[in-house]
Amino acid sequence: MRKLIFTMLMALPIVASAQYKSAVWCPDNGDGTFTNPVINADYSDPDVCVGASGEDFYLTASSFCHAPGLPILHSKDLVNWEIINHAVKALPPYDRYAVPQHGNGVWAPCIRYNKYNETYYIYWGDPDLGVFVTTTKDPAGEWTEPKCIIEGKGMIDTSPLWDEDGKCYLVNGWANSRCQFNSVLTVREMTADGMKAISDPVIVFDGNGTPDRTAEGPKFYKREGWYWIMCPAGGVPTGHQLAMRSKSPFGPYESKAVLAMGNTGINGPHQGGWVHLASGEDWFMHFQDKEAYGRVVWLEPVKWVDNWPVMGEKLQPAKQNKMYNPNLPTLDKYCGQPVMTYKKPNVGKTYPINTPVENDEFNTTVLGKQWQWNANYDQTFGMPTPYGYFRVFCHRQSADYKNLWEAGNLLLQKTPADNFTATAKLSVTAKDEGQYGGIICFGMDYSSIVLRRVGNKFELQQISCKAADKGKPETIKVLATMDATSIDKVDYQPSAHCDLYMRVNVEYIGGQTASGDNKHEAKVTFAYSKDGKKFTACGEPLTMRQGKWVGAKVGICAAEPAGKKVRGWVDVDWFRVSPLKKLKIEN
Repeated sequence: MRKLIFTMLMALPIVASAQYKSAVWCPDNGDGTFTNPVINADYSDPDVCVGASGEDFYLTASSFCHAPGLPILHSKDLVNWEIINHAVKALPPYDRYAVPQHGNGVWAPCIRYNKYNETYYIYWGDPDLGVFVTTTKDPAGEWTEPKCIIEGKGMIDTSPLWDEDGKCYLVNGWANSRCQFNSVLTVREMTADGMKAISDPVIVFDGNGTPDRTAEGPKFYKREGWYWIMCPAGGVPTGHQLAMRSKSPFGPYESKAVLAMGNTGINGPHQGGWVHLASGEDWFMHFQDKEAYGRVVWLEPVKWVDNWPVMGEKLQPAKQNKMYNPNLPTLDKYCGQPVMTYKKPNVGKTYPINTPVENDEFNTTVLGKQWQWNANYDQTFGMPTPYGYFRVFCHRQSADYKNLWEAGNLLLQKTPADNFTATAKLSVTAKDEGQYGGIICFGMDYSSIVLRRVGNKFELQQISCKAADKGKPETIKVLATMDATSIDKVDYQPSAHCDLYMRVNVEYIGGQTASGDNKHEAKVTFAYSKDGKKFTACGEPLTMRQGKWVGAKVGICAAEPAGKKVRGWVDVDWFRVSPLKKLKIEN
């Protein structure tokens, strides 16, 4: 695997920030305009802040149980983004999140720069445990160990505000699944450092029984003497964005819908962060729920009308929006709709095109920042090497194994576009019967193609599962039988090796519901090659399905039956994303 070259490369300094342009999605049109979404990947519940210099922007998003968590993205212009860090390497309590806790963990974080103590904060609510915070002086550097500052169930979507008088306030939403009420927002006072509550919560907004039901995800701001809470309402796939204002942090607040679908077909444009630029412009970043693809990130211009933030462009007749959600509030001149293509923010300069990295050659001893595990990292999940590959060890299945919903060692990344192909060069090493490794598209439904050892040969299998989250069993289809590339007879437990190129294709197929609403569906197909040039389509198509509060992901799987004494593994030479390469499956 080009060991000498890679060893020499490891001695060179690693460039921390280099431009990368995705082959499958780029929002910067190169002519001073951008096309939404600016991040066509599942950065759910995004929040953004302006950095200490006034010239940097930092974005974070929900990461739930996945580790590392709390991704940190950096931009100079709100259009071109780079993954630079994760604020949380492992979620506390560490034993709880040592195994997958799908849908739990980090909900709707908020990132802020506190100019009074020159510190960055990220707050989030763990719906089962309470309000957590982590801090740093440098978003690209080390963040403090997460600290639970308010214990209790149900508190989610937390956002702080430091006032000019040194006081600090915290707003949050509530999860009905944990505390049996929701649609309300509460505010409480904190100590000046934001690390301890010093008052009880006060309900400042109640959307129950109104078109603003499911009010959640609030963000706290202050502008020209007015306190602002901006929040989504109306439900994740169908809702709208609210802005509410008051002369006191504890209200009372008046509210208006300031962003809705209009006639754009962009469902549920809401929940995100507002930023004010040095040029005087205002912008809002929010998500769109694209079902199997997760929640992708949009950028909207903000214009102030009668001291209300109108987001996007002028609202057009909202018939299509009403069809999506007949309970929408009456929309007026203060409500905008999403823009598709628009001039880039005025940040005083033009910056190079940069998109979040997808490809990985595994040429360094640090795992790429695009990857996450399904639980807190354990050394037995996998390890980098200085030889140009990453090793993923087999997950040892439980005695009552049903499917890979239990596996923490899945090495996964977000889908980066509506249409793409992901190809990996793999070498599977099996110490024992039944050990396997391969490529996977993972969600509540999943499918993979793997090489599994059977005797001294390997079977190419498709392993699939529908309703994995419900504990349903896998189905296995044998696609081909292959000779081992080599058998190591001098090892204390002889190894069988098999090398193969594996490919997963994701193709957007769209569609509509019976009522005419847009759907975001994708067809997943697989292919393999022995030489990396001629690929053979194989297996049955999968209709891609999201995970628990996250989009489907693609990556590497490796597992083995319970009771094995020596683990098998898969060495990943490289993983590359390219434009969709469709092949016809021959029956």
